[in-house]
Amino acid sequence: MNQQAKVEHLFRHEYGKIVALLLRRLGLQHLDAIEDAVQWSMAQALEVWCRESTPHSPSAWLYQVAHNHLHSQLRATQRQNVLLTEHLYTAQDETFEHEEASFAGEMSDAMLRMLFIACNDAMPVESQLVFTLKSLCGFSIKEIALRLFISQANVYKRFGRAKQQLKNQTLELDMLTDDEMLCRMPSVHRVLYLLFTEGYLSSHTDNAIRQDLCEEAIRLTKSLANSRFGNVPNSYALLALMYFHLARINTRQDELGALLLLEQQDRSLWNKQHITVAMAYLAQSADGHTISRYHVEAGIAAEHCLSPSFEQTPWQKVVSSYELLHSIAPSPLHYLNHAIAVAQWKNPEAGLAVLKSIDGPDWLYRSFHWYAVQSDLLFRSGDTVNGREYATLAIEAAPTDSIKQLLHKRLIGR
Repeated sequence: MNQQAKVEHLFRHEYGKIVALLLRRLGLQHLDAIEDAVQWSMAQALEVWCRESTPHSPSAWLYQVAHNHLHSQLRATQRQNVLLTEHLYTAQDETFEHEEASFAGEMSDAMLRMLFIACNDAMPVESQLVFTLKSLCGFSIKEIALRLFISQANVYKRFGRAKQQLKNQTLELDMLTDDEMLCRMPSVHRVLYLLFTEGYLSSHTDNAIRQDLCEEAIRLTKSLANSRFGNVPNSYALLALMYFHLARINTRQDELGALLLLEQQDRSLWNKQHITVAMAYLAQSADGHTISRYHVEAGIAAEHCLSPSFEQTPWQKVVSSYELLHSIAPSPLHYLNHAIAVAQWKNPEAGLAVLKSIDGPDWLYRSFHWYAVQSDLLFRSGDTVNGREYATLAIEAAPTDSIKQLLHKRLIGR
């Protein structure tokens, strides 16, 4: 990885935390200026770090540069106020090089609290997700559109509305009560789930798997679970799900970087320690009276991780879990996975029957997911003509080269 790539990688990883910390110190009214300053710090890093060596504490360097630029910009436009004087002017020469541990802890806390601020019930859920994924998680507009199955134009609109609503809030980041945080917990869980999912199967054109995003999602979810307001069963169920998937992440690509399906992975290389951690979190998640989608999905992941082989997976249990998942959190993609599990348990024709029973949204029937499952089950049932037709559609609709290669190998090269 060259120096420019390293800078971009680090910036993406640290972007949301730096934005969140500056927002916590200055307030939401400075959101646009803060985002501009953090972007400016990256431009400076690209110039300085590519010419010199990377600093000892890169995140502190990025923060300090953004902090000082923001200070000068706000002074130049004569928008200083009491908050600016208190938090910026007196700290102009402040350095975090010798407070790295406490600085990292403050960034983590600010990031978590900003997630709760952004997950405001006064905003539509879709706008909450767009803002948090864009401003706090560093997703691009294209990546958000692909992950949420909406157009890029729609993402821009939702992002603009969310920013305006948040800037108009008078609530400070440290003023949320525990009750308010509990009300916003489902939205925070969903954002963390999407952050992990993007790392596990990325919509980024250059990286099929981004382990740093997975680890960031786990770190934030751990912080949530360790807090007095986030110490709830759903947090532990989400952690269990993440660790079950993390246990398999290093076997999801071959030596050339091509994606591998579950049945192609070398189970002897799965991380047993992560599986043990996942089982412990799953046990903790049972301490309650409700069951969430994260409980059920973690249960399905556990069946896969504990099975000695793909063929020996208890498919009937997996099918029952998907049926339960439909009643808790209906999702078109869950129906597709349900169809695959039914085909494994019974036969491909039974799986195709499940597909025919799905009454999904329009986007589903234009997605590579739909075409790929149709193609696979048609091939397995002996209908090679229609199987190839759907395979072609799946490859054409796939968002990245990595997924296209996987589909071609799986469907065309069979």
